[in-house]
Amino acid sequence: MQTQKRLTLALTLLLLVLAHLTAHAEDAQLQHQGLTLNAHWQPVGDDWQSQPVILITHGTLAHGRMEITAALQNLLGDAGLSSLSINLSLGQDQREGMYDCETVHRHQHTDSLDEIGLWLHWLQEQGAQDVVLLGHSRGANQTAWFAAERDADLIQKVVLIAPQTWDAEYAARSYEKSYGVPLEELLEEARARVKAGKGDTELKTQGFIYCPQATATAEAVLSYYEPDSRFDTPTLLPGINKPVLVIAGSEDDVVPGLPERLASLADKGDIELTMIDGADHFFRDFFADDMVEAIRVFVAE
Repeated sequence: MQTQKRLTLALTLLLLVLAHLTAHAEDAQLQHQGLTLNAHWQPVGDDWQSQPVILITHGTLAHGRMEITAALQNLLGDAGLSSLSINLSLGQDQREGMYDCETVHRHQHTDSLDEIGLWLHWLQEQGAQDVVLLGHSRGANQTAWFAAERDADLIQKVVLIAPQTWDAEYAARSYEKSYGVPLEELLEEARARVKAGKGDTELKTQGFIYCPQATATAEAVLSYYEPDSRFDTPTLLPGINKPVLVIAGSEDDVVPGLPERLASLADKGDIELTMIDGADHFFRDFFADDMVEAIRVFVAE
């Protein structure tokens, strides 16, 4: 009986210790240009400030609790890493969930850079001393763009998961194939509006990003579609002065050819490439474990 009591006591103590160390999730908010920005904050342990914190930016029109980012936070917590998964506002107050395609698109691709910077400052205010920027898909491009142009001492490393690539001719062909009209027609109208000082004019489009028959302002159209080499993440990498880990899936059909694009960069500076065999663009199921293990090793180096 005494042995059983001792085992019960030992198990209880172990569970209390594990509960103390386990990540606890909190909602976080900050104010920006009249909008409330939301994030999901998951610190691990009472001394989380002494460990690296991962700042996660989601992909196109998505949110900080989509499948891949939620899995990332849970698995990072299991690995002892704190994380902040942000919701880009996309011009909306207290935005949650996927962007509603019926809503007028007033946001711009580079709005994210300001918001990443705000959340980086928020982490610093909480006591973070070492932050790893992480982004997925378009969020990886925005993360790389931020790291290349707005570097900060607080940033120690950068992780890019299935980062967006871009080519002007391919983008134009893809738009016309998807929506049946030339992209250049939309760009010409948007340029004319912006030149006339009417960038907030709402344009009825055949399609905007993933949204068919969408309405977007002229400024928004130019922000996402006006040719800019910085949309192509590999071109940004040489300008990042921190170690970079790029994670790609062998079955990714959203950004195909990424490993080939990065091959010439892998030996230049602090750029690492991890290929996860069998993973698609979203690294579901056990591929998420492989992804987080690669991140854990990279952060610990």
